[in-house]
Amino acid sequence: MSKQRDKKYKLGLVLSGGGSKGFAHIGILKLLEECGLRPDIIVGTSAGALIGTLYADGYKPEEIISLFAGREFSEFTSMQIPKMGIFDSSKFNKYFKKVIHSKNFEDLEIPVIVMATDLDHGKAHAFSKGPISEAITASCSMPILFNPVIINGIHYVDGGIFHNFPVSIIRNECEAIIGSDVGSMIPDKYNKTIIGIAERSYHYLFKANTEKERELCDILIEANELGRYKTFDLKNIDMIVRIGYEAAEYAFEEFLKNKPIATLIKNYSSKTSK
Repeated sequence: MSKQRDKKYKLGLVLSGGGSKGFAHIGILKLLEECGLRPDIIVGTSAGALIGTLYADGYKPEEIISLFAGREFSEFTSMQIPKMGIFDSSKFNKYFKKVIHSKNFEDLEIPVIVMATDLDHGKAHAFSKGPISEAITASCSMPILFNPVIINGIHYVDGGIFHNFPVSIIRNECEAIIGSDVGSMIPDKYNKTIIGIAERSYHYLFKANTEKERELCDILIEANELGRYKTFDLKNIDMIVRIGYEAAEYAFEEFLKNKPIATLIKNYSSKTSK
């Protein structure tokens, strides 16, 4: 048996952070289902962790859309007198706890790894066991904008600081990896406000730590059109999902020209559809 076949997982899915642009991951999941593909493991950061975990919890792509479409940013956060963050994300944590069926990672239908940043010790942290909701909230908590999330006495913030597109986390365990990177698309214009400057600064930080990770994907999905959407845009979810779907279609058409990958996915699809 070759080393390639010794991998723990056949197909891995990596979903990057990127705020509202992360809704593009839903379109990608929709195309994967249409192709008869189901990942054996999902790893995500921030929005990617959120979407990936809901999918692993049994939600269909259309159902994930319904959880956020038509809602306002204020429904998930509260502005506060800044101490550790401009916004309090406790309302988001409460909402996520209400909609998630699985309370612990071990209960999910598909194994999931959620990336966060251990702010106290300055290192990346991968959550894959125990309670889900606090880990997701931590992974989505951009420093300064949101309060850190305290888990077992440690302050955690957005996983994108070290791993906004965490392909390397599962690269050695997967025969093939499909990755969706929505965090590298930076808008040409930005608001000259505290929030606007913070958002743009994080965009550059996230882009810088994804360059090498992108090279590790067998199939890389990206869409330049996503750069026009703001981080907390909940008004254009349907459009963002469509862009993700079309980007996945294009990526599949291009990469399936590569015979080894085409054969792998064909074999995988035929097995999962039985």
